[in-house]
Amino acid sequence: METGEEVWSGRVDDHDNPASFRFHQVVQLMNLEELAANEGDFGIVGFASDEGVRRNKGRQGAAQAPDAIRGQLAKLPYNLVGRTVDAGNVYCQGNLLEEAQAELGRHVAGILQAGVKPIILGGGHETLYGHYLGAREHIGPEKTIGIVNIDAHFDMRDDPEPSSGTMFRQILEEDDHAGYLCLGIQEFSNTKALFENARQYGCMYILQKDIERRELRNTLETIDEFAERYDYLIMTLCTDSIAASAAPGVSASSPLGLDPKTVRGLLTYVAVKRNLLSFDMSEVNPLVDESDRTVRLAAYLAAEVMQHFHG
Repeated sequence: METGEEVWSGRVDDHDNPASFRFHQVVQLMNLEELAANEGDFGIVGFASDEGVRRNKGRQGAAQAPDAIRGQLAKLPYNLVGRTVDAGNVYCQGNLLEEAQAELGRHVAGILQAGVKPIILGGGHETLYGHYLGAREHIGPEKTIGIVNIDAHFDMRDDPEPSSGTMFRQILEEDDHAGYLCLGIQEFSNTKALFENARQYGCMYILQKDIERRELRNTLETIDEFAERYDYLIMTLCTDSIAASAAPGVSASSPLGLDPKTVRGLLTYVAVKRNLLSFDMSEVNPLVDESDRTVRLAAYLAAEVMQHFHG
């Protein structure tokens, strides 16, 4: 579960003035037992897993993303209100994905139980299922939970075993109190069968071309409508939703993906919702990145979410 202190390092502008601090000067390493006795505002946890991507026949390498994103986040100015703790990584050992997802769920639930907002760094998008398990454990079986996903793909495949492409179908089949909104869907990243599955399972979605062709206001109204239906929200970003020109280092790149500024706007709009519990980002792949462009973008987007979380 440990992550090395060396990832939290960087430039020091001032040793004494908090207004000059960067993330690496503020973030505290802390295990769950310590966290339960010491409230923070944000709790970072990594999910070092490629197994879901391997099963889904994607480009492996996302298991290295949690520490890579931390390394870029460490350098950013700490322009947040509150304290951030780092609870380390959950590692997927071999092909034991389901066990790792359950372990991630226990850590997310523990962070929530401590009154801290989880920021989860994947990993493949199979991260989301562990994220969901933790949120569901925390709120109990009867409360409703809406999942906001920014993604080019529905990830509702009906495959023989769970992967980075099955999570939302798993959740909607298992949980009558869950709902799903997907923003950024691309027509040529999903088969007709997947669009039909989305309709059958009551998934709300907006196509990538419609988000950027119409006024963003229409999308924000849909988010408002969805958020009002549920007791709690969780949010997940699959970075393959972003245009490959800005995010080349992902498991499955999107030549015609969303502009990163549009993604930032969507993330920060959801982040201020009072019923948002937690946030994860997935599918960053440092092994195929170009000059750390995608890892750096991921760090900036994580910081933006933290800055706006509940306003």
